[in-house]
Amino acid sequence: MDTLTLTPSALEAFVVRAKAATYVGGTGKVAPARTASHDLEYREGELAYRDSYFGGTDFLGQETVHHADRPVWGMNYYGYLLSDDIDAHTAGETIKAALTELYHQNRFLGGFRQTVAGLSYVDENTGDVLRFQGVEHITTAAGVRAYELRYHGGRVLD
Repeated sequence: MDTLTLTPSALEAFVVRAKAATYVGGTGKVAPARTASHDLEYREGELAYRDSYFGGTDFLGQETVHHADRPVWGMNYYGYLLSDDIDAHTAGETIKAALTELYHQNRFLGGFRQTVAGLSYVDENTGDVLRFQGVEHITTAAGVRAYELRYHGGRVLD
């Protein structure tokens, strides 16, 4: 598959498989590319995905896809706790459970809602794999927005 035949649907399908295997699936840890970063990688043939992030409770990161060593897609994100009603571990487990279901639907965009152990996970976004922005958040049963992550990204063209 060359860059010209990497359709938006093929790109999105690869991104979903990569996200499901790495952060959610717990695999793909590689040596940090930058000082103090946490890096996850997934490969299929000439396609390579990397998620590189800093921090834990409050964190920021970047995901990229390369095809034949050329960047073709990327996403930046920043997530943070908003209240003491949730800790980083609980937020992470809630996100992983919700994203597992989303990725089983073979997508990562298009909006999503899921209740996990009494917490409400919501992802809202606009656009498609070629250009998008969105926010995910977790709300407690008492209606307190306790966590939020903002993201944006899309294709990379030379």
